[in-house]
Amino acid sequence: MSYAPFKIRIYAFLLDYLVIVLYGIFVVGAISFVFRSHFTPLFSSSPVTAELTGFIMMTFPVSLYFILGECSKWQGTFGKRKVGIRVVDKVGQRIGFGRSALRTAIKFLPWEVAHFGMWQLMLPSDWSENTVYMILTAVNLVIVFYLIIPFTNKKRKNVYDWLAGTEVVR
Repeated sequence: MSYAPFKIRIYAFLLDYLVIVLYGIFVVGAISFVFRSHFTPLFSSSPVTAELTGFIMMTFPVSLYFILGECSKWQGTFGKRKVGIRVVDKVGQRIGFGRSALRTAIKFLPWEVAHFGMWQLMLPSDWSENTVYMILTAVNLVIVFYLIIPFTNKKRKNVYDWLAGTEVVR
């Protein structure tokens, strides 16, 4: 079993990102257009309501895509399958739903915190701008950390791999 190079993992994520973008176009384009009168108040009433609506429409389905793909018999999402890599546990076995959910939650936590911060800036909020900017700065630092960590170990494991006990292999 050889460990997937970081470059291959990036290619896989870019393919998955294409799937996410296509889904986003469908959600924003089709559903939001058809149901605009129902969605407009959800994205303009409060930061919490906007965040929860965005989570339900985008983050949750995207997370399920990763969770279900990586714990499936294919052991990976569309992107991972296309580049020939898979997610396994420490002994090379398929991961379960719980481990996959943990891995995905850690992977997308900065993304979701960034959404939270942006809604706090865009809509009236009790949070000060300085606090929100500090949160967004921290998110950017975490993302940089996520990009650097795979280069610090031979298995190219990321933070979410370490914490979930997973590896990405060819």
